Amino acid sequence: MSTEHDGADALMTAITGEPLPPGAHEDAAFLAEHRAAEADLAVLREQLGLIGHALAEPPPTPEPAPALPVRPSPRPRRRAFSLALGGLAVAAAASVMAGMGWLMSGGGTGAADSSGLDAGSSAEKQSDAGGVAFGSARYLACSRLVAEGEATAVERLPGTTTLRITLSLTRVYLPEVPDEDAKGSKPDEEQVFVVDENVVPGIRAGDPVLVGVPRGADQPDFWAVGERQIALERAMVTASLPEARELTCG
Repeated sequence: MSTEHDGADALMTAITGEPLPPGAHEDAAFLAEHRAAEADLAVLREQLGLIGHALAEPPPTPEPAPALPVRPSPRPRRRAFSLALGGLAVAAAASVMAGMGWLMSGGGTGAADSSGLDAGSSAEKQSDAGGVAFGSARYLACSRLVAEGEATAVERLPGTTTLRITLSLTRVYLPEVPDEDAKGSKPDEEQVFVVDENVVPGIRAGDPVLVGVPRGADQPDFWAVGERQIALERAMVTASLPEARELTCG
C-alpha cells in the first residue's frame, strides 16, 4: 500500500508531478516512497523513450538473400507415370501409322537414306506404273528391267537440272533370262539414264542404286539410292518374284 500524507499519495504525487503537500518533507516514510517512485518513473521514461525512438526510425533494408535454384513442384508419381505411358502410346501409334503409310505406298517417295551406311548418299523413289507399288508382283510382271547397280558416272547436262547417270549393273532381277538384244540387261553391263536431279538429289558416283523400268519405257520410274533403301526394296522384290512369274501384264 502506498504511503499517504494529509491525503496525498506518494506514488500518485510522483506520477502527476504535483508539489508535495505541506509538512511532507518532515514525513520520512512518505518522502522516501516519493523519491523511490520518482526514480522508478525516471527509468520508465528512459525506457519508453528508447522504445519510441526505435519505433520512429525506418527499419534497416535487409541485404538480398542469394538466389536459390527454383525446383519444380513435385508431381504425383502416378501422374508422371501416366503421362509417360501416354507419350509412349502416341509415339508408338505414330510409328505404326508411318509404317502402314510406307507399306501402302510401296516405300514412299523422296525418302532420304540418312543411315550413315553410305556417306552422302540419298534415295529418291517414285513409281508411276498406274499407282502400282514398286516391288509388288503386278509391278514386276509389267517391268522391262529391275536391277541393282553402281553409279559409275554422274554428269549434269550444261545449263539444266538434268543428270546423265551411268549404272554398272551388279544384280538383275528382271528380265530373269537376259535379253541378248537389250544392252545392259546383264550384270557387269551398263545402262545410261537421263533424269532430273530432283528425282535423285545428292546422288554421286560410287553410290549403290536400284532402278525399275516399266515395259515400253526408256527411263526408270523408280529409284532407290543407298544401301538401306535398297535393302528394303530388295526384300520386297525377291518376295514378289514367284507370284510375278504367274502373272501377265495387263
